[in-house]
Amino acid sequence: MNKTIILAAAALLVWTESSGQTIKIKGSDTTLPLTQKEAEIFMKTNKSARVSVTGGGSGVGVAALIDGSTDIAMSSRPLKMDERMKLKAAKVTYKQVVIANDALSVIVNPTNKISKLTRQQLEDIFTGKINNWKQVGGTDLRIVAYSRESSSGTYEFFKDHVMKKKNFANNVLSMSATGAVMQSVSQTKGAIGYVGVAYLEKKVKPLAVSFDGKTFIQPTVANATSGKYPITRPLFYFYNVKSEKVVAPFINFILSPRGQQIVKMDGYIPLK
Repeated sequence: MNKTIILAAAALLVWTESSGQTIKIKGSDTTLPLTQKEAEIFMKTNKSARVSVTGGGSGVGVAALIDGSTDIAMSSRPLKMDERMKLKAAKVTYKQVVIANDALSVIVNPTNKISKLTRQQLEDIFTGKINNWKQVGGTDLRIVAYSRESSSGTYEFFKDHVMKKKNFANNVLSMSATGAVMQSVSQTKGAIGYVGVAYLEKKVKPLAVSFDGKTFIQPTVANATSGKYPITRPLFYFYNVKSEKVVAPFINFILSPRGQQIVKMDGYIPLK
């Protein structure tokens, strides 16, 4: 699957010709390709089903759940306190479901000779303390760091888990979608960024990462499934309990053995 093309399209609307209520799903770009694939296969086996899937980021999905414009909010992070308060104020009673897990890969341009970095080095790069690849054993080349925008759950997770809640440097370039990070890193020699493992393509180079400064682990589905790779996270669906009868068949499909096989085949980590 070409995930860059999918994200460039920004949304997918799939349905059958038969009438029926459309399940509206919106949010995380990380979860978008997986949900698209699950929706396609779900509708092939449920001829009356209609599913609309749109990206935009975790924050966008949760905001849509709050204002009632989506049935399911996709998110690559837990709800924030202010989101919980807004849901309560809007009198939205919600449920949370973990539908899969994801590993986050740090990527560089393929011409970069660097193959591994520690968590501390990543923090120093994205906070601006390290600004040249020669400072981490690479060539004398300025580092160009790319990040997701602040409404992204991937941004939140990377900041919390990798950067230990430190702020990004002002010169870190904010990208609106994962596909934009992929494209920018692939075209810029000194670039570094981060994407879900399911998005990896040959046009970028994934780095092995160490959180203890000694053992470097490659970002693969196998390493993430075994627990060896340190940058992993759950992927969430949040939905209004009033829509439970509508969304339950689709969510149950994703959680079924067949749905979890699709999770694995699409480059994500299935639930144990």
